[in-house]
Amino acid sequence: MIEYSIRGLSADELSFKVNHIQAAPNTKYEIKPFFTRRIQTAQENPAINFVILECKIESTEDQPKPFDLIARFVGIFEVKNMDTAEDRRTFAINATETMFPYLRAAVTNLTAAALVNPLTLPIVSGATLFPEDRGEQYTIKFDPQSVN
Repeated sequence: MIEYSIRGLSADELSFKVNHIQAAPNTKYEIKPFFTRRIQTAQENPAINFVILECKIESTEDQPKPFDLIARFVGIFEVKNMDTAEDRRTFAINATETMFPYLRAAVTNLTAAALVNPLTLPIVSGATLFPEDRGEQYTIKFDPQSVN
């Protein structure tokens, strides 16, 4: 049976940049955060796993946004008995659930500190944030109206 514990959590990058775009009054922007996750095993100790969880919001020419934002956290986990693909999936989901509230708070705090309407990400299960973690029973849709 898989066993794991968190040994550390830190912000690897927190950035916010205002995009000076010309827009008509009362223009609505669709803010769609993009999430990524990487899991790496330490070479010197296979029991140590690094989980990198990131949220990005970037402006593009076809989809302008009033700001760019990056929030990236690194979690250090000690993991034992992770032998099967299902164990790795379970660990990925639970590590995401452990780290996501910190990432969510960082996004809200970054936007609030920048003196824009604070962006509050929805509360989601770790099993629904990434498509590879979802089983048949899980679906999630980010409604831009509820995100901002």
